[in-house]
Amino acid sequence: MRHLTCMILALAATPSLKAEEAAAPTKQVVAEKDKSTELEKIVVTANPFGSSLFELVTPVQILTEEDLLHKNQSTLGETLAGTPGISSSYFGPNASRPVIRGQDGDRIRIMQNGIGSLDASALSPDHASTIDPLILQQVEVVRGPAALLYGGSAVGGVVNTIDNRIPTEKIDGVHGKTVIRAGGPDKQRSGAAIVEAGGDHFAIHADAYQRSSENLSVPGNVRSDRLRKLSPEDNEPKNEIPNSAADNQGGALGASALFDKGYVGFSYAGFKSDYGTVAEEAVKIQMRSARSDFATELRDLGPLLEKAKFRIGQTEYKHQELEDGEVGTTFKNKGYETSLELTHRPIGAMKGVIGVQTQDTEFEALGDEAFLPKIDSRSRAAFLFEEIPAGDFKFTFGGRVEDVEHEAKNGGPEDANVPGTLRFGGEQSKSFDPRSLALGGLYSIQPGLGLSLNVSSTQRAPTYSEVFANGPHLATGQYELGNKDLSVEKSNQAELTLRWKSGVNHVSFGGFYNRFEDYIALLNSGNERLADGTLNPAAPGADDEVLPEYRFSAIPAVFYGSELESNFRLIEGSWSMDLGVKGDYIFAKNRDNGQPLPRISPYHIGVSPELNFGPLSTRLDLTYAGKQSRVADNELPTDAYTMLDLSVNYAIDMDPSMVEIFAKANNLLDAEARVHSSVLKDIAPLAGRGLLVGLKASI
Repeated sequence: MRHLTCMILALAATPSLKAEEAAAPTKQVVAEKDKSTELEKIVVTANPFGSSLFELVTPVQILTEEDLLHKNQSTLGETLAGTPGISSSYFGPNASRPVIRGQDGDRIRIMQNGIGSLDASALSPDHASTIDPLILQQVEVVRGPAALLYGGSAVGGVVNTIDNRIPTEKIDGVHGKTVIRAGGPDKQRSGAAIVEAGGDHFAIHADAYQRSSENLSVPGNVRSDRLRKLSPEDNEPKNEIPNSAADNQGGALGASALFDKGYVGFSYAGFKSDYGTVAEEAVKIQMRSARSDFATELRDLGPLLEKAKFRIGQTEYKHQELEDGEVGTTFKNKGYETSLELTHRPIGAMKGVIGVQTQDTEFEALGDEAFLPKIDSRSRAAFLFEEIPAGDFKFTFGGRVEDVEHEAKNGGPEDANVPGTLRFGGEQSKSFDPRSLALGGLYSIQPGLGLSLNVSSTQRAPTYSEVFANGPHLATGQYELGNKDLSVEKSNQAELTLRWKSGVNHVSFGGFYNRFEDYIALLNSGNERLADGTLNPAAPGADDEVLPEYRFSAIPAVFYGSELESNFRLIEGSWSMDLGVKGDYIFAKNRDNGQPLPRISPYHIGVSPELNFGPLSTRLDLTYAGKQSRVADNELPTDAYTMLDLSVNYAIDMDPSMVEIFAKANNLLDAEARVHSSVLKDIAPLAGRGLLVGLKASI
């Protein structure tokens, strides 16, 4: 950390030229705070034609670099949590993925610059993502027709993280950004530095970051009142979550050659994370990832093609679980993904993109918790996305066809009903051919007021874990059994959204409905097993751990809900005041028996007044999360809570540099807050009261 801090301070003190297209926006955002207009957000992921946010048919949520400065948490899931419709899988402070409208795991596609992250974070909630929010420039959350461009696993949505590690635009001279943070309920010490430079025909990018934290402070008891009553223990942990400290670091180097009609570039990134898994106090995780990316874009390719974009990402990932210093289980994933997008010239008013995607992975689990065999997976897909403006209307449609195969090298599930049978026999393979179609429309009722409708019929291939799992999964306290009889998961979705925008004032309010014919869920079978696979042991030994048996099953299910996000300028003048209002609600059930599905978030309501006095801005975030009493079998209810956060930011213009000093007071009420979408909600509450301070310098 000391070396990174020295580098940060040296960079902040170095005079250099400012990039017109990259460094200026940070300064411009600060300068625009007191005006009645704001910079238009240009969406990268949801539309290949570079439309502004308000003009999109597809529903999109964006976190800009300024948003990320104040929302930044140690994981991507917690950074996005609180955005309407989004919660997190929260496996303590070190491992968390976004949960969108009740969908998680492989139904949420997480990408880096348009290519899958290719880690194993979707396999288990204790597996951290390899994406650290410290160096991100923008995050986009996409649903609807455009999600079909990025994979069949995007039935719940796409989260694309953007970091400019392969520069795509001209950079004049040298510029950089640094951020340092300290404090908070986890006593973190973190920092990041980004340097970019270029000329007429080249651009380079380099970044480095480090984040260290101690055990997370929480208010009162770590275990919930309900769990303590059900399972009393001596020496209940209090005031901090045991084994929740972490140490992360990483960096990347990228370069591009630029020319009049495109670019070609390459980047290499490394990431390492050592963290405790809060479900097992004696278990530490060592995670390592090395990633290479290549990207190119060619424009003005003749009478048929407007541009072509090709990307390839390759990752080698290893995750080791250490118990008392000894490696117990190792997970490895090696793979690559390619994407080719061809934008055709307009055909009348219609413009669009056709493309192909491939993904190949080699997954291997070794050791005590190897509940999966060695598996090779491959996917081949073709997609189409078209947009047609027609007066006050805009229409989009998309389609995707896939061929997916999982091949278990040392077998699949044996007969789970026979006591003692365990693990894997001979080679087995399963193949699927999902087909998806989506339609969307936007009607401009009047300038600044629009109504959008998106409908889709989506199919998702089961993951290799849903097919081949067979063994103890101690991180979640379950014995998991896959189902080799699963077929593609089919769903029909509809979403209606009303949008209004006038200057900085805007409202987005919508509802969604998602009906599954065969939703793949991990459900309690009522059986119990020992770690060696023995079914319903009659007389387990004193040292034997008895686990509930959970099976992947296809059930009819329905999800529906609504979301609100808005901002209103209440006072305009030498100082200004804005008020943000947000909320969401999700309902999900098994259509066969009417029973609730597990880990569905309760409703949330939030208000966020913000005051701006020239260079000084303050923001108060008040969020109320309702009680969740509609729970699945073997799931405890979750109490309501109120979260109050305060952030303060002061910007100093030191032309050509910009320095921002910021502070965030977390959970001012020191409320006990538990995330119902987390499998560990009863043993891992959210952070207690804490104060984090930091500094950002841009040149």
